[in-house]
Amino acid sequence: MKRRDLISQIEKLGCVLIRYGAKHDIYQNTSTGMIQPVPRHREINERLAQNILRKLSDDR
Repeated sequence: MKRRDLISQIEKLGCVLIRYGAKHDIYQNTSTGMIQPVPRHREINERLAQNILRKLSDDR
């Protein structure tokens, strides 16, 4: 999955960028408080991308 596609899906979930890192950016879902790192690669493994989306969209 392209990184920009993953970021757009993350932002649709209501997540915001907390900080930039050297190899990862940190995103947080403001409604659930869940925080996940997102790699700064052009291509992100599909399974990893789905895992990031699932964890950020959890309504726990």
